[in-house]
Amino acid sequence: MRIIRALALFAAGIVFGMFMMQPSAAQQESAKGLRLNHVGMYVKNFDESMNFYTKTMGFREAFSFKDKEGKPTLTYLQINRDTFLELAPATAERPVGLSHVGLWADDLNAEVAALRQQGVKVDDPRTATTKAPLTNVIDPNGIRLELLDIAQGSMQRKAIDGWK
Repeated sequence: MRIIRALALFAAGIVFGMFMMQPSAAQQESAKGLRLNHVGMYVKNFDESMNFYTKTMGFREAFSFKDKEGKPTLTYLQINRDTFLELAPATAERPVGLSHVGLWADDLNAEVAALRQQGVKVDDPRTATTKAPLTNVIDPNGIRLELLDIAQGSMQRKAIDGWK
């Protein structure tokens, strides 16, 4: 009887905690209309990195760009419905490591205006090769934050909408 009562109390606590936490709602409201969309990395061996992230980690290729010689210049790997890993080959000008953090803005123009009001230098949004409007902000550590709108017709939107 004591065990049943303890298990019932435990189960009730879990259910209560799930309703109180509402993790997705809390996460969405904590940032002013921004959420993590992707992390960009420069990689030393593109093929080896692709093999690791697709075969070992199980991420699927969402889309890719290649140069005139057919060499990859950028690939988006889809981790889950709306989170990606962006890989690009490292060069002398772009050393191995973090390239940027991509933040999806609910309203890109409003975010740009709010940042400018706070004295942050932000360029006007432009349309990227992926057909997503974006701009960049540099944080105090020198890390580039790419603010983007996952607009209809963008490659990111097509990958998100095609997620199963």
